Amino acid sequence: MLPATARLTRSEDFRQVTRQGRRASGRRIVVHAVSAESAEEVQTNRPARVGFVVSKAVGNSVVRHRVARRLRHVVRDRLGTLPPGSSLIVRALPSAAVASSAAFRQDFEVALRRLRLVANNDGGGL
Repeated sequence: MLPATARLTRSEDFRQVTRQGRRASGRRIVVHAVSAESAEEVQTNRPARVGFVVSKAVGNSVVRHRVARRLRHVVRDRLGTLPPGSSLIVRALPSAAVASSAAFRQDFEVALRRLRLVANNDGGGL
């Protein structure tokens, strides 16, 4: 589980990140990201916040919850390496229904590099 301070929960926050943020797509997920909006957010060390979208197109409720759990686990491992004050939304595509955690991890790492949220040579311990 992600700490409460690291979760995006308000619909306004989701709307802002999807409309104003940059986007990187993979085979199984799409990651939307907005960097810290002000120097104040970086200085106060507000942690990166993450939200998840797993629609009915992915599958029934059992499948959707399994996908969401796997995505949370992958993101939780990388949370400390994300820039302070940034906001991310991880959206699962229908192909995520049959994906493994390793596949999610690979897609997430590629998306982070495309969004320039981590260095290309950063192994991240994964």
